Amino acid sequence: MTTDVSGAQPRGGAPGRIARVPKYYRIKQQLLAMAETLLPGEAMPAERLLAVRFGTSRTTVRQALQELVGEGRLDRIQGKGTFVSQPKLYRTLRLTSHTEDMRAQGLTPASRTLDLGEIPADEKLADLLGIAIGGRVLRIERLRLAGGAPMAIETTHLSALRFPGLRRSLAECPSLYTALADVYGVHLAEADETIETSLSTPREAQLLATDVGLPMLLLSRHSRDAEGTPVEWVRSVYRGSRYKFVAALQRPDGHRSPAPARPGNTPPDREPGPARP
Repeated sequence: MTTDVSGAQPRGGAPGRIARVPKYYRIKQQLLAMAETLLPGEAMPAERLLAVRFGTSRTTVRQALQELVGEGRLDRIQGKGTFVSQPKLYRTLRLTSHTEDMRAQGLTPASRTLDLGEIPADEKLADLLGIAIGGRVLRIERLRLAGGAPMAIETTHLSALRFPGLRRSLAECPSLYTALADVYGVHLAEADETIETSLSTPREAQLLATDVGLPMLLLSRHSRDAEGTPVEWVRSVYRGSRYKFVAALQRPDGHRSPAPARPGNTPPDREPGPARP
């Protein structure tokens, strides 16, 4: 790999030693500066033109672009090219639906059903849904969109016995959670959610209009109603370059730090002491 030492600084702990900077990394910084002069959604120049401009190979340019795509700075759309990324959408770590999250950001949510049918519960699904092994499970796989752009692939599993006729109800309700509440009187109260990273498979890349092997966010949600009865288990794959997750955190009870003292005020957990001479 071509390297360069221009502008490099000595590494800490190794006096006089110069850090070697890969050529692709310098080009990456130049591409980032170029992207910052463009508007979100605008196209970057083609790899061939960039290679000529920087006097390097297309392989080096492609590596620099790939890193920027992986970091969410650029978006690569199959068959169209590389574009400056749109601002990331956020999803709050609360028990909300895709429809609710997108509408809260002023976007138009939509879904396209990829697969809808029943499967027998294996040991894992039986445990998650509180049903017998071999029991009927309704499996709903949907492509989630916002403003017409694909955002996530969501696969939901529910007990078919507990929710008869749910397929028909989904055609009449704006969201699954609305159908569960209005038709079956089931309100989700709590859930366990796990967030991991994964690399996109060929199928996921095709559905989400991205490249194979790019970072994805993999979410698993296990939801229960107010009585603690399992309702659903959901596996979702989100485009890592388009999403960020937001959570409000609090210290556990009994571990809260005292409020900082303001000038002229006594801290709330201290009484005024005698004046020092």
